[in-house]
Amino acid sequence: MKKYTRREKFQYWFDNQMSKGSVSLIRLLVIFTVFTVLLVSVVIMLAGANGEESWAGVLWNSIATIINAWMPSFDEGSPGYLVLMALTAFAGLLVTSVLIGIFTSAIEEKISGLRRGNSPVIEEGHTVLLGFYPGEYTLIRQLILAAAGKPRTIVIGAEMERDELEQYIRDNVEIPSNIRIICRTIDLLDPMSIDRLSIGTCKNILVSPTDDNTTIKILLAVSALMTRADCRDTRVNAITSKEENRFPPALAREHNVITLQSNDTMAKIVAHSCTQTGLSEVFREVFNFEGSELYLVKMKGQEGLTFKELLRRTDDGVPVGIFHDYEIIMNPPSDMTVAEDDSVLVFAQSSDSSYLKADTGEVLPDLDLMPVKPERSTKVLIFGNKSTLKVILRELPENVEKVTLVNYDMYRYDLIKSICEARDIKLELVEGDVRDEMKLLEITRNAEHVIIQSNYGDEEEADMNTIFLLLNLREIRMKYHLRFNITAEMRRERNQNLVGEGDHTDFIVASNMSSLFLAQLAESPRLISAFRELLSNEGNELFMKRASNLHIEGKYTVKELRELLHRQGYIFLGCRNNIGMYKFNPPLEEELNILGTDSLIVFGEH
Repeated sequence: MKKYTRREKFQYWFDNQMSKGSVSLIRLLVIFTVFTVLLVSVVIMLAGANGEESWAGVLWNSIATIINAWMPSFDEGSPGYLVLMALTAFAGLLVTSVLIGIFTSAIEEKISGLRRGNSPVIEEGHTVLLGFYPGEYTLIRQLILAAAGKPRTIVIGAEMERDELEQYIRDNVEIPSNIRIICRTIDLLDPMSIDRLSIGTCKNILVSPTDDNTTIKILLAVSALMTRADCRDTRVNAITSKEENRFPPALAREHNVITLQSNDTMAKIVAHSCTQTGLSEVFREVFNFEGSELYLVKMKGQEGLTFKELLRRTDDGVPVGIFHDYEIIMNPPSDMTVAEDDSVLVFAQSSDSSYLKADTGEVLPDLDLMPVKPERSTKVLIFGNKSTLKVILRELPENVEKVTLVNYDMYRYDLIKSICEARDIKLELVEGDVRDEMKLLEITRNAEHVIIQSNYGDEEEADMNTIFLLLNLREIRMKYHLRFNITAEMRRERNQNLVGEGDHTDFIVASNMSSLFLAQLAESPRLISAFRELLSNEGNELFMKRASNLHIEGKYTVKELRELLHRQGYIFLGCRNNIGMYKFNPPLEEELNILGTDSLIVFGEH
């Protein structure tokens, strides 16, 4: 066994002390200073170099000399005294220099730590956002809009440096004076690191849209932290892409976790939007905080009114349902009455904008009610092989008579075929190189509606594949004067910005829509059932109905349109003219000139 020398042992001890940081170094300097003062004082007294100075005077002079690094004057004592005090002054110079270096390093280390975002957050009632991805700012913007001018603190925890994170946000998000954004650098999978964001006192927690594995791990870390902190009232909202990767329901209930599955949700939006050009914009209007959205409100004088009376009297908002006995009843019967404890679900600009106009006793003119024309049969062409194809086929509108799949993977063919047979949809499979212009022309020549499904796997690669196909489809459509519209599913908002919204192209951006859903759930968790019904082919849905098919052409007030459409089972939300201009939630008394080519934005079951 190796024997270590005293010098090696001292060096090892000294290295350990040095590695402990500033406090340990200051402790060593204090010990060194005390030892030097005592040693010099003892030597002076034993050598008799103190002259007439007492022991206390020599000790005080030694302390003053080492602290001030002050060289003694030649007439202050004997030569031996002067030499010892000079050595003490040199020792003081060393101590002062090292001490300044320690304090400078400690201050730099503290500033560096603050810049990295390592300090804990002390806030109450704030919103915590876990995760940030450059180029994805929709969720932050929506949280700012949801504040509606009221003071709010948003704490963002991410794995990038705080300076970099703050720079991204400053350069891309306009932050109003009522919003405070605090950024911290954390380990998203470490409960103790997440706890620095003051989870125990926050209002809600949002997990920024990312891959399912990371989302589930973050949720588990948050759940572990909430178990220790007993945060029973804090809501956690997250998005997973696949149904099989959803957070366990029992654990979700225990920790107040709400999740939506984005793949199925995106598939439903794609299916609803593909044959109704512009419907994706309606979905964005409903789910974002920039225009009109859904609110549960209580209006003065609502008690005892029927839903039909609500439609006739509510201004600056459109009633679409009633919250009764902890359940939202969408598009209820005309004679359903609002009880004392009920709330009204309105489509409005803000939670306090809707109000009831006085009942004037006005009798609306006798409007003719003609049967709705069935939508013209249509054909859909689908590129892509995602497992959510089955969801799209189940959710396609009833007027789709034929679906053509391009380069379809046959291992799910029996399931796809059975869905089409059950819905009486003709199924066709075609093969070919979609990079070849002539083959792509052959595939799309008779197409009316084209869907581009985004593939799973790497998001950037999937989006680039979508972009290349989209550009080729646009080129063929323009070159050969074809008239199909395109619904393209993309994964990242920044990639969609590269190609813009071309003529007759709708974009469904997964990260963008996921952010809208998260922001809505954070503000209105009670609306989860309404959102799920809107995104389902069962119950009430959003539609864009051509005015000529509804036999509604000419000049009508909004009150008359609400009455006429409600007789047909629809709730009138707004309209879109033939040049693509939208009008949502128009005033009750406004008169609209409806052309046969206009589309009415409605909410209903069929």
